[in-house]
Amino acid sequence: MAAAEPARPRRAPSHAAGEGEEQDRNPPRRTPPRRRTGAPGAAAAMRAAAGQLSELLGRTPESVASLKPTEDGGWEAQVEVVELERIPDSTSVLASYRVNLDEDGELISYERTRRYSRGMIDRLP
Repeated sequence: MAAAEPARPRRAPSHAAGEGEEQDRNPPRRTPPRRRTGAPGAAAAMRAAAGQLSELLGRTPESVASLKPTEDGGWEAQVEVVELERIPDSTSVLASYRVNLDEDGELISYERTRRYSRGMIDRLP
C-alpha cells in the first residue's frame, strides 16, 4: 500500500476578504485618458505617420523617433527619413520631419525640422 502524501497548507488568494491592508500597499494604477472610440492607438498612429509621409515624399522612413498625443486627440510624431543615400552609409543625409495626425490618424501637416549626416552625433549643451 502506498504512503499518502502529507497535506500541504493552502494559501488564501490575494483578493480574499481580510486582505484590505494589501490593497493599501498597492494603490490602484492610474489609467491614461481614454481616446475617442475608433481613434488609432500609438502603434497605429506610428504606422500612419510613417506611411502617409512616405506617400508624400516618395521615400521610405528610416524610423519614428518620437510619438506623443496632442490636446485635440490627434498625434505628433518625429519621423526620420533618408534624403540622400551615400557611400559609405555613415555619410548619408537624413532629415527629421514633424508629422501631425488628426484624431482619425489622417496626416494634417508635416514639416522638415532638421537635416544631418547619419554619422553625426547630437551634442548636449
